[in-house]
Amino acid sequence: MTAPEGVPTHVDTSRPHPARVYDWWLGGKDNYPVDEELARRILSVDATVVRGARANRRFMQRAVRTAAEAGLRQFLDIGTGIPTEPNLHQVVQSVAPESKVVYADNDPIVLRHAQALLRGSAEGSTEYVHADVRDPDTILGLAGRTLDLGQPVALSLVALTHYLDEAEDGDDVYGLLRRYVSELAPGSHVILSQTTPDLSPDAMEAAAAAFRRSGTPFHPRSLAEFSRFFDGLELLGPGIIPVYGWRPEAEDVTAQAEGIVPVYAGVARKP
Repeated sequence: MTAPEGVPTHVDTSRPHPARVYDWWLGGKDNYPVDEELARRILSVDATVVRGARANRRFMQRAVRTAAEAGLRQFLDIGTGIPTEPNLHQVVQSVAPESKVVYADNDPIVLRHAQALLRGSAEGSTEYVHADVRDPDTILGLAGRTLDLGQPVALSLVALTHYLDEAEDGDDVYGLLRRYVSELAPGSHVILSQTTPDLSPDAMEAAAAAFRRSGTPFHPRSLAEFSRFFDGLELLGPGIIPVYGWRPEAEDVTAQAEGIVPVYAGVARKP
């Protein structure tokens, strides 16, 4: 796959990137010393982060499978990250091979792996958009070439909102999500997970400080703050809950016994 015209392909290895830090926590090889340094530093103050990364991936798989089983056939995954199998399209196309999936991320190293993301079913389609979540016009415009935004879409922002800044009035990130939701048809699903200080305050404060010192915004949110993302939407059961507990499967129950993961998760339907 060649990069779209005007898209930067240079990978900045002087600063850590959340996608590559996350890759290190998941045991991947697509990261650089600067990413590993930050990943290890955060792990030293927050022993939950590796469990959290794995729990987020498992939640994504359960949530998108739920959406596919509910009849949704279009998926927009923002903040895709470096591919780890099974990828979102593999999960949903195993349920419904005709599903259409659009991935979006802003890290050039994810762009390099986009070809792997595009190996979907013959009946469906998978596409990649190189853009930042903060640019909804670009993402929605390009995604609309593959997805019919007049029909329900499952919008996935898993482990992404805690990297988004807020204005002094605390509304920027909420306004951004409302912008995306406003373009979705009724029946669409919104899939979110977010770190929280509620369940492990000292470790989360230390992890947030390490991220910020590296130049990466990081904003753990309380249950009330996370719940605001779902304003105007209909939460699916079991509602907003620590990530392991959202419709767990046997593997999740086993993993939960390893210890707490300070991450909330939820899925909601647009009425």
